[in-house]
This record gives sequence, C-alpha cells and structure tokens, in this order.
Amino acid sequence: MVHPVRQRLGNVSGRAQAGAVRRGSWAENPLLGKPIVIRAETLESLGVPRRTINHRCERGVWQMLLRGILLLSNGEPTDEHLVQAAILHGREEAMLTGIWALRRYGLENLPAPKDVHILLPPDRKISSARFVHVETTTRLPSPRTRQGIPCAPVHRAVLDAVRRLKGDDTILAIMAEAVQRGRCTVDMLARELDQGCSRGAAKPRRALIPLLGGARSVAEADAWRLWQRAGLPPCHWNVKIVDGQGHHIATPDAWADEVALAWEIDSRKHHGQGDDYLETLARNTRYTQAGIVLLQTAPARLRTEPDKVRAELRAAYRTAQARPRPEARIST
Repeated sequence: MVHPVRQRLGNVSGRAQAGAVRRGSWAENPLLGKPIVIRAETLESLGVPRRTINHRCERGVWQMLLRGILLLSNGEPTDEHLVQAAILHGREEAMLTGIWALRRYGLENLPAPKDVHILLPPDRKISSARFVHVETTTRLPSPRTRQGIPCAPVHRAVLDAVRRLKGDDTILAIMAEAVQRGRCTVDMLARELDQGCSRGAAKPRRALIPLLGGARSVAEADAWRLWQRAGLPPCHWNVKIVDGQGHHIATPDAWADEVALAWEIDSRKHHGQGDDYLETLARNTRYTQAGIVLLQTAPARLRTEPDKVRAELRAAYRTAQARPRPEARIST
C-alpha cells in the first residue's frame, strides 16, 4: 500500500541522464554532495547558478519537493526529508504538530499521516502545498526541539492530530497513550480543548471524559462507561493497592475501595503467555491471599456482551459486600 504522503508527492524522483554538467567552484562544497533538503535561494548563495539548479532538476539529478525547496538526490524522499521540507516551506517560527510531531515524541499508536502538519503565526501568507498542511494560529505555542525539528508541545500536537481524525477509538487511543506514557497530563489536554479551536473538538471532548475518570486505554474507557451504567458506587482507576503491612498487591484497572473489589481487563495478548502470564498468575495469588474479590474480563466482552459484564460486576460487588472487608487499601 502506498504511504498517503508519498502518494501525494507524485513522481518527484527521476533518473539522471548521461552527460556532464559544467560546474563552478561551488561543486567543491561538501554540503552539495549529500542528499539534503535545501532552499534554491540557499544554493544560489553558495554560488550555484539558477540555470544549473533548473537543469539538474529537469534531468532528475535533483528534485523539487516544494516550490523553491529541493532534495539534492534522485532517490525516494524519506520521512525526514518531507518534514524538513515542510519546515523550510513555513520559514521562521514554523513548527511541526499533529501525528508527525507525536512520532518524534515517541508515541506509537498512531495512524499513517495524510500530510505534514505545521503551525505558523496568524500574519503569515503561506499556503498549504502538496504534502504540507499549513495552519495559522493566534495561539502559537513555544516549540520543543525534537531531533533538530521545532515541534508543538505534546498536548497541543495531540489535539491538533485528533481534531482531524474521525474514528472514536483512534482518537481515544492517541490521547490515552500520551497520558499513559507521561508525555502530558489529562488536565493539559482538557485546558487545550477549552482554550483552543472548537472545530473538530466534539469527539476529543467525549474521549476525554473516561480519561478524566482515570482510564488509560480504549479498553479501560469501555470499562469505565460500563461501570457508570452498572449503578454501582464510584470506583478508583489505576491506583496502587497494598495489604495491611503496606506490601504491594497490584494496581487494578478498577478498584471499589468500599468493598475491596478489584476489576482487571485482561487481554490474552498481554496476559496469556510467557512472563506476562506468569505475572498475572502471581498477581491473582496476591489478590487471593489478601482476601480481595477479583473479577477478570476480556476486553472484547466489554462491547460484545455489555449486559452480561454489567451483571457480573453487580454480582462481584455483592459478593465482596457480603464478606468482612480485608485490610487492603489504596497506597498513599
């Protein structure tokens, strides 16, 4: 499958034809022997004649990625070439945002980007072009440099990305990963939603609700919604539980402190094999030894059998309520 951004590039790479090109002293510059992204005006300042630039692009020795921005190579542009070209297109104060910026922050649960999204000050008269999406904003943040590229802060990059997406699960997954990995907080996302553009904000606002409740993934968000519909007292999400002596027991997905009930959303992928499986067995043993009632639910059942899961939740809560509460507590 052709990468969306590369598909928009079109046939930008040619093949060099035979024959020599007359060169000046600029040809001795080691910079020009590398596959770099550079402005045509910068090449001219290095002594490369405009006619030579045009001729090399026509012959496929170099290629024009954007107007006035070249790749000094006839090979396929890399992701890094595209990002560098986008920043050069935006000129001063341009910064990367959206999915491409989140990649540089180390997030992984991301869809393939359709274009390279950059932010500019509101007075700029620079338009989107080819694979570059230009957005001017009165709320231009202070950039963070990542691998040599100015990037919007994570919380801003997240919201800039999800406002342009459609899938609810995709939006929630991106927001949840940013929070779970510690790249930003839920409060930072909430403030950005309140202060930022309202266009495309409806779905991120819905996704934010379970995150504010403590959910850290799509599955946990589904579980959070089911708990609300089960008619049970409020519970805690992702809190560390210790026994009466202060020894760590586990960090359940959901914890009903009033009755010492733990609810774990355990997928086969992460808990069914190898070391993860052994750790799950050890965790369950600690729950049993501490007298904690444990309910385990497969993530898929949260959507395929929500009524049954709600009934199981209520039954588990009644069971926990019927026995003396153990000394297990939330760690402070």
